[in-house]
Amino acid sequence: MPNSVSSGHYTDLLFAGLPEFEPGHVWLVGAGPGDRGLMTLHAVNALRQADVIVHDALVDEQSLAFAKPDVIVEFAGKRGGRPSPKQKDITLRLIELAKQNKRVLRLKGGDPFIFGRGGEEALALVAADISFRVVPGITAGIGGLCYAGIPATHREINQSVTFLTGHDQTGSMPTALDWAAIAKGSQVIVMYMAMKHLENITQKLLDAGRPKEQGAAIICNATTPQQKVLISTLENLTKEARESDLQPPALIVIGDVVKLRDGLDWLGVYQHAKTLNPNPLGL
Repeated sequence: MPNSVSSGHYTDLLFAGLPEFEPGHVWLVGAGPGDRGLMTLHAVNALRQADVIVHDALVDEQSLAFAKPDVIVEFAGKRGGRPSPKQKDITLRLIELAKQNKRVLRLKGGDPFIFGRGGEEALALVAADISFRVVPGITAGIGGLCYAGIPATHREINQSVTFLTGHDQTGSMPTALDWAAIAKGSQVIVMYMAMKHLENITQKLLDAGRPKEQGAAIICNATTPQQKVLISTLENLTKEARESDLQPPALIVIGDVVKLRDGLDWLGVYQHAKTLNPNPLGL
């Protein structure tokens, strides 16, 4: 029997019981690592109700199609080496809009709290007595690895993962990190925003005794159609990254799980099959 449920009724069922976005509130929402299909239902619910969307550079703009027609969209992306809004100004803008009784959606790439400044923005909202909600998102360190065919954990290889950022608040290589301890104790290392200091970071890991032949990978533009993956070793990673002319945004993964990509590159297999036969049904 054909499905008689109308698309409008199905939409009503899909969003029934989800939170109402109240005027004067700010929602800090993770949009996921790039592919809009990885957004949560809560994120789409927020987009459908927001009066103003303040979004990051790494948010897929196609996801804004979920928003209502009269929504106001403000770009607040920060990219290294380029003119960017200051974090203080972004936070003040969220407070200003909320005090205008707007439903303010702060749409952030990945997860709001994983190297995303969401915690800083939330604390500022608390200080300004602005009500807020936080919607988690799939962080690139999980979703990006999955799309590259690299599992963050594998029972026979690692029982821990270390996530770290490749630069501090000043843009310099982090000095607060104990690189020797990370090299010796972290079975798998996933680094965000580390391309600028890649050579120094890999050298510190090697100097601390990390095996030079250990698998290493760089994933650029993770989960998007522009995704590129470089597989190498810790010793050769910087040299091969330079030769490949890879550019941020990028994730760097170091650990034996990288070697599993040979068998787990599901996306590469799919794309290859699609190239060979773009119309498998002969339509």
